Amino acid sequence: MEHEIAAEYLAQLKNYPLLDADEERELSVKIQEGDNEALDKMIKCNLRLVVSLSKNFINTCESIMDLIQEGNMGLITAAKKFNASYNTRFSTYAYPWIIQYMIRYLNSHSAMISLPTRKDQILRRIQKARQDLYSMNGRMPGEQQIAKYIGISQALVHNCLKFEFTIASLDSLVSDSENSVSIGDLISDTTYSPESQYLNKEQKKDIRSLLNTLPLNERKVIWYRYNFECEQKTKTLREVSSLMGVSPEAVRQAELRAIRRMKNAHVTA
Repeated sequence: MEHEIAAEYLAQLKNYPLLDADEERELSVKIQEGDNEALDKMIKCNLRLVVSLSKNFINTCESIMDLIQEGNMGLITAAKKFNASYNTRFSTYAYPWIIQYMIRYLNSHSAMISLPTRKDQILRRIQKARQDLYSMNGRMPGEQQIAKYIGISQALVHNCLKFEFTIASLDSLVSDSENSVSIGDLISDTTYSPESQYLNKEQKKDIRSLLNTLPLNERKVIWYRYNFECEQKTKTLREVSSLMGVSPEAVRQAELRAIRRMKNAHVTA
């Protein structure tokens, strides 16, 4: 369903031609004068920029259309603030605004692992610095450049970037081919262990054998107290005493004797 919506949206964008530098400057002047039609044209003619940038996050977002809409909010902000005197193309100016809104959306919808507040703040500063430097230089900056730009040590930048993770759904496909598998299919199943199941089964047999060596009253106490009937709730001393017609203290003493007998029988076995 989302693919159909995205296809229809992309088809609509072809109706809005790209602007040249002179047109951008002209629209910018009108926008600063409060011309809403100029603002609308600046936004619509740059919607393709948002779609292009959203492709960088296509594997980290469940709903690409939601991400694009969030990027459009950044585009609107940039269109309102852009000024012809900046002497730069609008796309260059709008880039960090769009990316900022997209990353904020991803952080609020994907960050399932929380970081300490200070580390999270530094990481956000690093991400913003990376956007600014990319916008200025046209290439992704290294850790040393980011550290110098922010005014922190390169070691701290390196340490914080270790926590720049993205959460992906286990149902996400690892490729677009017909034989593609999900991430979950590639994770080995460690829950099934024949050896553990066998040992658990043998342990239960040993306990039942030891239980049969106890006097009848002590056997009943252990049976009820340790929920051999697999009921939802283990019986309390008072509940067992009511079933057996003795005092709770008598049940407690019988339980202790039974456990002592079972331990001794296990040691001598």
